[in-house]
Amino acid sequence: MEFGSLLEPLQSYAREIATSHDEISPARQEVLREVAVTIRRHLEADPHADLTFICTHNSRRSHLGQVWAQTAATVYELPAGRLRTFSGGTEVTACNIRTVRALRRAGLSIVEAEPNGGNPRYLVQYAEQEDPLLVFSKVYHQDGNPTSDYIALMCCSDADEKCPVVTGATERCALYYEDPKLADETPQEEAVYDQRCRQIAIEMFFMIACVQEQLG
Repeated sequence: MEFGSLLEPLQSYAREIATSHDEISPARQEVLREVAVTIRRHLEADPHADLTFICTHNSRRSHLGQVWAQTAATVYELPAGRLRTFSGGTEVTACNIRTVRALRRAGLSIVEAEPNGGNPRYLVQYAEQEDPLLVFSKVYHQDGNPTSDYIALMCCSDADEKCPVVTGATERCALYYEDPKLADETPQEEAVYDQRCRQIAIEMFFMIACVQEQLG
C-alpha cells in the first residue's frame, strides 16, 4: 500500500480506513468482492476500467463513491490511469456542500473551480502527483462521463428503479447506501455525513484491495 503519495492531511485518515475492513459485514464483503471481480475482468480485457457511480441527484453518495474509489486506486497502487471513476445522476441538482465539507474533514483538498449557476464545479485533490477530480452534478451519460463500456454502480435504490436500462453500461452493480440527506438541518448532520463518508471510504478501499489481490 502506498500512503505517502496522498495529500499529507489525508494520510492518517486513509491509513485508518485501510485497517477497518473488518467493520464490513461478511454479506456486504461478498457483494464488494463480486464487484471487484467485474472490475478485474474489465482490466484484463481493456487498458482501463471505467466506474460510474449513479444516484438520483448526483449530490452525495455517488460523489463519495467516485472520490474514494479513485483515492483507493492510488493507495493500492493500480497502474496510473487503469481505473477511472466518474459519477452521475438521473437528474441534475448540485454537489451538496455537506458532501464537500465531509470530504474536507477527511483531509481532501477541495476548491470551487467555477460557480456554474447553482451547480458549482469543484476540483477535488487527493494526491500531489494526480490530476484533481472535477466534481459536479450531472446526468450519468453527460459529456465527460463514459458513454460506453463502463461499469455502473447504483448507489441508491431510487436511481436503480428509475433506470431499467443504464445507457452504455456493460455491467451494472447495486451498492446501495442510506442517504445522509435524512440528517440535513438536524444536530446530527455533521456526524451522519462523516459516518457515510467513512463507510463508503472503507468499502471502496476494500473493493479496490480485492481488485489488486485478484490481479496478483
